Amino acid sequence: MKKYSNSRSAFFNCRFLLGFVLFSAGFVLALMSLTARSPLSAQSPTGEANGNKFGSSYRNDVSPPLRELPPWSEVDRKEEHEANENPKIPHRHKDEADTVVQNRHSASSSTLNAVAPNLAAALSNFDGIPFPGVGCNCAPPDTNGAIGKTQYVQIVNEGYQVFDKTTGNSVLGPNSISSIWTGFGGACETGGDGDPVILYDHLADRWVVTQFAKATSNGPITDECVAVSTTADATGSYYRYGFHLGSNFYDYPHLSVWPDGYYMSMNVFNSSGTSYLGPQAFAFDRSKMIAGLPASFVSPVGPLGGSVDPFLPADLDGPTLPPGGAPATFVGFPGQSTNPNYTTYHFHADFATPANSTFTTFANPPAAGYTSLCPTTRACVPQAGVTSSSYLDGIGDRLMFRLAYRNFGDHESVVGNYTVSANGVAGVRWFELRNVTAGPVAVYQESTYQPDSIWRWMGSAAMDGQGNIAIGFSASSTGIKPQIRYAARLATDPLNTLGQGEAHLYDGTGSQSGTGNRWGDYSALVIDPVDDATFWYTNEYYASNASFNWRTRIGSFKVASASPTPTPTPTPTPTPTPAPDFTLAITPSSVTLNRGGGTASYTVTITPSGTFSSSVTLSISGLPSGASGTFTPNPATQSSALKVTVASSVSKGTYTFTVTGTGGSPTKTHTAAAKLVKNQKP
Repeated sequence: MKKYSNSRSAFFNCRFLLGFVLFSAGFVLALMSLTARSPLSAQSPTGEANGNKFGSSYRNDVSPPLRELPPWSEVDRKEEHEANENPKIPHRHKDEADTVVQNRHSASSSTLNAVAPNLAAALSNFDGIPFPGVGCNCAPPDTNGAIGKTQYVQIVNEGYQVFDKTTGNSVLGPNSISSIWTGFGGACETGGDGDPVILYDHLADRWVVTQFAKATSNGPITDECVAVSTTADATGSYYRYGFHLGSNFYDYPHLSVWPDGYYMSMNVFNSSGTSYLGPQAFAFDRSKMIAGLPASFVSPVGPLGGSVDPFLPADLDGPTLPPGGAPATFVGFPGQSTNPNYTTYHFHADFATPANSTFTTFANPPAAGYTSLCPTTRACVPQAGVTSSSYLDGIGDRLMFRLAYRNFGDHESVVGNYTVSANGVAGVRWFELRNVTAGPVAVYQESTYQPDSIWRWMGSAAMDGQGNIAIGFSASSTGIKPQIRYAARLATDPLNTLGQGEAHLYDGTGSQSGTGNRWGDYSALVIDPVDDATFWYTNEYYASNASFNWRTRIGSFKVASASPTPTPTPTPTPTPTPAPDFTLAITPSSVTLNRGGGTASYTVTITPSGTFSSSVTLSISGLPSGASGTFTPNPATQSSALKVTVASSVSKGTYTFTVTGTGGSPTKTHTAAAKLVKNQKP
C-alpha cells in the first residue's frame, strides 16, 4: 500500500471529513425526497379474497423521453454469465407415436429446392442487437421484438433498440432496459434481471416493455416491471410501473394484449428455484396503464401446483376484437403423462372487485402423441464444429412464445408451437385451436414439421389476416451451424401441412460453445398491424465459433401477395366442452348411533364439472321425527360438514335420508343418499 506523509495525511483527513459531512447532508435530503414520493418498498399493497390475490403497483410515474436518456455505459457491464437460472419443468410425459408428422417439405416434393420458390424471400433483413446485450454480458439473449406503424423494437437480455421499419436503420439505442426506469427507484431501476418481452398494443397504438427484477440483490426474482409508452413513438416517454408479485421465484414471464388487460403467465418455483410450484396467471389493469394512472393486478392465489404444465396467454392480433366480454384465454403445454391435451383456461379479471375474478378450466382438447425432446439434458441440439458437450438446449418442456389469437368473425383461432423429437431430430409441433372463448374448443389442425434430418427448434408462430400461418425457428445439425429459417402454409393448403415450403432468413457462420448450452429461451414472430399480412421475425445466430458472442437478426416476409379466399375445409369434430354442472357425494355411507342418540357426522362433497363455479345450497329430507340436520357451511362450493342430531326418543331402525343440492345458472339440482342407523344398545 502506498504511504503518504503526515501533511498529506492531514489534508486527506480534512477532505474526508468534509466529504462525509456533504454526503450525510445529501443522504438526509435524499431520504426526505423519497419520503415525499410514493413508497419504493418492494411490498405492494396486496390482499386475498375468494381465491384471488390482488395488489397495486408500489410506484408509478412517467419517464423522460427515452431519446433523452444518457446512452448505456461500459462501466455498468456485468461479468459473463448465464442470463438467469431458467430451471427445468418436471418431466411427466409418456412418449407416444407421432401420427401427425410432416416428413417432407410439401405433398408434392421431398426436396427443399423444389418448393422454396413458393415462399418468398425476406422483404427486409438486417442485424439487431449483438452480444453483450447492453450490460447483461450473458447468454442467451432471449430475443424478441414487436412491430408498430413505423417502428420495429427489438429487446434482448438486457437491452432494447428501436429501428425504422422501412429502412432497417437504427432510430435509438441499443440502450439498457433498466435505463427506462432511470429515477424510478427500487427493484425496477437497480434490480432488472432480464427475461424481457416487448409488445405492440395495436388497439391503443402503444408499446409495452417488461422485464423481471430482484427486490434484493441476493434474493429470488419477485418483481415485474412494466412500462407503457405515452404515444405511438417508441423513443418517447413511458408510464412506468413496478409490481411485487410475492416471495417465490417468478420465472419466464410472458405477456399478451387483451382488450381488458395485459395478461401474463409465470412459471413459479420456490424462492431457491429448486422446486416447481406450477404456473400462475396475472392480469394487469390495461385501461389504467395506458392512461398513466395507478394500476393494480389480479391473480389466482398462488401457482396452480407442481403437477400442472406451463401455459401461455393468448395475444390479440388483427383489427377484430374477441366477442364482447370474452375471457382472456390461456392454453397449456400438453405434457401430461396420460391423455395429453391443450388445457384451455378462462381468466375473467375484475379490477373493480378483484374477489369476483375467476380462473377456470374451460376445455381439454386432446393433443396428438409425440416423443419428448431431450427431457433429461440441455446438451441436446447438435451444431457443426463443436463437441457434444456444447450442444444446445431444445427447451421441449413448454409452449414457445407467442400464442397468437385472431377473430375472423365466423370463428376464432389461436396458433402456437412447441418442440418435440421426431425420427431422431427436433421438430416443430404447431397447432391451431378454434373457438377458444365461446367453445366448443377444437384442435382444427396440428402437425410436427420434420421434413428432413435437420434439427428445428425455438419456434414462433403467427397467422395473418387471410388465415395464412407462418413459423419461424432455429435450424442446426452436425453438418450445419445454427440458421434462422421460416416455413408457411396458405389458408387453402391441405390441413396439417406447411405446404409453402421453407426459406432461410439468415445462415449463421458460427456455433456456440460453452455458455451452459443455452440458446435463446424464445424468439418472436409478429404481424404488421398496417397491412395485417407482413410477418416480422427475430432470432439469434453466431458469426464464428465462440462462447458468449451471439448476434441477432431481424427480417420480414409475406406468405401471399394476393388476398386468397380460403376454400372451405371440413371442420374436425370438436371436442365437446362439458356443460357447467356438479355432483354430490356423502361419506360415510352409513353412521350408527346407540340408544341414547347423539350426533352423526357426515361430509357432503361437491364436485364441479365444465366451468361450474357457483355455490350450492344444501337441504336434507327423509330423517325420522326427532332428528334434524345442519350443514356447515351452507351454501358451499367444495364440501360441507353435515351433522345429524338424533334424540333418544327416535325409534330403533335404519333410516335413509336424502341431501339435495341446488346451484348454478341455469339452476342445477342433484341429490345424494346416506343411511342413519339407530339401535337399542346402551
